[in-house]
Formats: sequence, C-alpha cells, structure tokens
Amino acid sequence: MSAEADVDRCQGFTITARNARGRLVRLGPVLDQVMAAHAYPPVLEKLLAEALVLTALLGATLKDDGGQMTLQAQTQGGAVDLLVCDYRGGELRGYVKHDPDRLAEIPADPSLFALFGNGYLAITFDQSVSGERYQGIVPLEGGSLAEAAERYFDQSEQIPSLVRIATGGGSGAPCVAGGMLIQHLAEGEAGGERLHARDGHRHWEHVEALAGTVSPDELIDPALPFETLIWRLFNEEDEVLLLDGGALAKGCRCNPEHIADVIGRFPAEERADMADADGIVHVDCAFCSRVFPIRLEAVPE
Repeated sequence: MSAEADVDRCQGFTITARNARGRLVRLGPVLDQVMAAHAYPPVLEKLLAEALVLTALLGATLKDDGGQMTLQAQTQGGAVDLLVCDYRGGELRGYVKHDPDRLAEIPADPSLFALFGNGYLAITFDQSVSGERYQGIVPLEGGSLAEAAERYFDQSEQIPSLVRIATGGGSGAPCVAGGMLIQHLAEGEAGGERLHARDGHRHWEHVEALAGTVSPDELIDPALPFETLIWRLFNEEDEVLLLDGGALAKGCRCNPEHIADVIGRFPAEERADMADADGIVHVDCAFCSRVFPIRLEAVPE
C-alpha cells in the first residue's frame, strides 16, 4: 500500500441536527501483522478481519484511554470453538481457535451458524479509571457479525444502530478490511430517554438511509480518505463534525516480565508443578502464537 493509503486508523463524526454519531475504521498492515502469527485458512482470515474491525469500531468509543474492550464469541457445535479480540489504547489483537475437521466440511462462504453453531457474542467494556465492567451478551444469529452487533446495541443498549463491515485481500494478497458504525442518540445523549429514538423516528430513518448506501468497496478502498467518504454520504446535511481520530496498531501485551509476575502469584508448590525437569515454565500466547520459557528462579516471590 502507498504511503498515502488511509488505513490503520479510525475516524469519528457527528451529525448534530440528526442526533447521530458515527465511526469509520479501516485496517491494512495491522491485519497482515495479526495474520502473520497464524496459518489460518481464508475463511478464518476473513472472519478474524471482520471481528477486528468490529472490535476497533466498538473499542474506539471508549472515553477512558486505559480502558479495554473485549469481543468474545463462544460456540457449541460449530467449526469455530472460540474467537477473541480486544482493543486497548488503539492496539488490537485477536485469534481464532477452530476444529479443522468441521471447518473442512462447511462451505467457502459459511453462515454464522456453520461457523459458530449455537454460539453467543459477549462484548465487555472495562473502565480503568473507575474499575467498572459492563458486559452485554447476545446470540450469534443473523447473517454476519455486523448483524449480531446491531442486535447487541438494540437489546443491550436500546440504541438504533447500523453496522457495515467489508473485507478484501488475503491468501497471499495484502489484507484490508473496513467498517462503519453509526448510531442514533437520545437528544443531549446523556440523561435522556432513548426509547423515543427507536425505529420510526424520522431523524434516524433519514440517517440510516444515507449511511446504508455505503458500498463494501468504499469501506476497504485505501485510496479513499475517510473525510471524502463522510462527505459522499452526508453532504446534504447542514453540519457534519469530524471528531478526533486515532491510529490503530497490532498490540500483544505478553512479555517475559509480565508473565513471570503472573506466575509469581501462584503458590510455590503450584509453580513447581508448572515447570519441566529443567525448572522452566513454558507459557503459550494464543494471540501472538509464541511460547515464552520462564525460569523459576526468574519468578519474583
């Protein structure tokens, strides 16, 4: 991708007269960096790319810079056993655990049920300042993760929302994925009653109709600046304000010092059981697909 490519960042915006806010995300090299740690087949590369875009769209709504947003799909009877992504401070990571035999039996463009079976999507926000945790859980139903996210906002937040996600590349070509989240807010956003803003509200119907015209190609085109895309969609509005955007990067927080500190919290007898004959504890990181050998003598008491 060229140096001018508009990738690996998010951009927020508001349509003030319509009580709507939105966010765009486009990932490029970040996806290649995440995928490079694994040898996923194309169908899982696409799934993880969609999940990372959704994670960035949701995580970027955090007002707490030290907060963390985690997206987790747990399943029963599907080809995917577990999907986990998280966002903190603009850094993304994610991985997929799957059953190769079941994956080989599903079509190239599988439904959510084929991938996850009777699964559910858990979206968790952890606030570092207050220490509060909020979690919403919805069934993994519908045609895509984007539809599952819309259901999450409708059921857990009672906020009418539109989510669009598109992917491209993969299988040797550079990966690219993009998405848009736009929501209707209660007037004044805080302290208002949101139920008035459900389907049928004229402002939301208008914004939803305009936002729904965005194409997959527009979402993943690295040569299309976000500002241009926002103008294309909403140039008839009296005022569209751009909010602070932010760069996105691959981030895995595992390191030998942190792992040694975690091991040190276990009783000495349990630490000894973890170690091999040479006194080394081998710790796997599913996110970056690395094994960290930690010597027991390096573990703080």
